[in-house]
Amino acid sequence: MRVVFLGAGEFGLPTLDAIARRHEVPLVVSQPDRPAGRGRRETPAPIAARVLEASGDAEDPLHGALLLRTGNVNADDALDSIADARPDAMVIIAFGQKLGPELLEDRFAINLHASLLPRWRGAAPINRAVMAGDTVSGISVISLAGRMDAGEVHAMRETPIDPGETAGELHDRLAALGPEAVLEVLERLERGEVRKEAQDESLVTHAAKLGRRDATVDFSVPATTVRSMVHGLVPWPGCEVVVSAASGEKVPDRLRLHRVAVVDETGISDRPVGGVDAEGVVACGRGMVRLLEVQVPGGRVMDWKDFRRGRPLPEDAVLRPNSGPVAR
Repeated sequence: MRVVFLGAGEFGLPTLDAIARRHEVPLVVSQPDRPAGRGRRETPAPIAARVLEASGDAEDPLHGALLLRTGNVNADDALDSIADARPDAMVIIAFGQKLGPELLEDRFAINLHASLLPRWRGAAPINRAVMAGDTVSGISVISLAGRMDAGEVHAMRETPIDPGETAGELHDRLAALGPEAVLEVLERLERGEVRKEAQDESLVTHAAKLGRRDATVDFSVPATTVRSMVHGLVPWPGCEVVVSAASGEKVPDRLRLHRVAVVDETGISDRPVGGVDAEGVVACGRGMVRLLEVQVPGGRVMDWKDFRRGRPLPEDAVLRPNSGPVAR
């Protein structure tokens, strides 16, 4: 079939490649280039970069696909480009723009969403699942609907969430589940056997967008919640805390937490909430966590032991939520 792909983020890369190996992809629609990195250079979105890479390799299954980078997919020129591609189907993954009725009219269009809908509709389903301590996640292939992520479900894939897994790691695993599910739906379309089910509206939860104001953790909550919050914020927007010491000894002003482990779920430490010992064990409102991977802003991610070798902390060091802007 002829499949037009609309996407921007890395989440859609495995599925785009899988579609190109099985079907014809005459057109890929992505976002405009945007400033990125320390130099703020104009940089293509990951999906656009993949198509540009394929243009130089005649053996690449995406070689020959046209690339449209647009800030408004509903504009007349974008609508004309998609019509010229004569799609049998459109696949939308992490695209970041709302598709209007004129674009969708009389077209088979499906979206790959990173949750087991109707749980976690919205902008940050992977982060919110980890932050909430969910034990299972997955992907859903859905029809496009007027309300966000409310379309009928064509296919799903489920996977457990490991307690030590970050949102970034879960993102990559869920992205790898996409190709099989999307290809299954396209194959049903080819056979004229499309099957879909309405979502149960009584089970809807919302995955609100995350920002830098969310990039911290309060240790007054239980240790299991601290772990979920830290891991759900990695790699973005990150989890940054303020380090202080009543003794006045010099400490790093801020510390980014990348991975922690629960060492006690119910115990009460003799240290104050947020108090951290030489082994990286931090007192929580209930229980304790151990810091495994940390980073001084601007430095590299390192194991706690490596961090301690170069930066000894006083015995009264305390980690508190960061209420200011996150350091870059």
